[in-house]
Amino acid sequence: MQANGMELGQVLESAALAAGAAIMAIHKAGADVQYKADRSPVTAADEEAERLILAALARHFPEVPVIAEEAVAAGRVPDISGGVFFLVDPLDGTKEFIAGRSEFTVNIALIRERAPVAGIVYAPALSTGFIADGERAERFEVRGEATIAKRQSIGCRSCGSALTAVASRSHATPETTRFLDDHGIDACTAIGSSLKFCLVAEGLADVYPRFGRTMEWDTAAGDAVLRAAGGQTRTLDGAPLLYGKTRQAHDADFANPNFIASSTDWSKGPATTTK
Repeated sequence: MQANGMELGQVLESAALAAGAAIMAIHKAGADVQYKADRSPVTAADEEAERLILAALARHFPEVPVIAEEAVAAGRVPDISGGVFFLVDPLDGTKEFIAGRSEFTVNIALIRERAPVAGIVYAPALSTGFIADGERAERFEVRGEATIAKRQSIGCRSCGSALTAVASRSHATPETTRFLDDHGIDACTAIGSSLKFCLVAEGLADVYPRFGRTMEWDTAAGDAVLRAAGGQTRTLDGAPLLYGKTRQAHDADFANPNFIASSTDWSKGPATTTK
C-alpha cells in the first residue's frame, strides 16, 4: 500500500514518531486532565497526537476513513462500509501517562476485511516501538525524537511447561485471576497499554487474557503486531477478534468482547513450533 511514493509502514512510523514527540513535550511541561462523558481521562497530549496522526493519514491516504478515539468521543464517525479503514488511539495508557509511568503508547492500525493487517505501537517514553505490515513484525529503537536506530524481527515463542502471562495494570479482574489459576500460570507481568500484545509478540510472554471492556482502537495496532508475529487474538468462544463492530445489541459501536491474545491456540494446548 503506497501513497505519494511512501510505503504504508513509512507513513505509520512518521506519524507515530511525530505524535510521540508531541506527547513527550506535553508530558515534560505537565498536562491538565479532563474527563470525557464516560469518565475516562483525556489530556492535551491525546488531542495533539490525534491531530498530527489524522493530518498525516489524510495527506497520504485521503480515501481511507479513520476511526480515532477522540474524534469518536466528539461524535465524528466516518462511514467504514467499504471495509478498509484506520483505527487510531493517539495515547493508549492515558492513566499511565498521568501517573508518570512510561508505558503509554501511540497506536495506529489498518483494518481490512475486519482484521488488523498493519499497525504500529510506539512507546515514546521508552524510545521503542513495534510495527507490523502483512506478515512482517519488527521491534525498533528510536534515537532522539525521530530517528529509528535499530530494527529487529520478532516472533512468538512456543509454549513450554512453564507459562507466562501479561495482564492489565489498571484493570485487574477476578476473571483474570481465575484464568491464570485454571491454566496453572504462576508468572504474570502487569503492564499498561497495548504493550501487552507486544510482549507476547516478541516472545517474552505466552498469553494476554483480557476480561474487561476495551475498544477497537485500544487493541488493533497491538493485535496487528501479534498476528504478524505468529500469534492470534480470539474471543472466549474461539473466534478471531473482529474489527468494525457497529450496531451491537449489547454494547457501543467499536467495543470489544473479552478476549485471549496468545502465541498459540489455547483450545488445542501448547504450541510445538515457533513462527
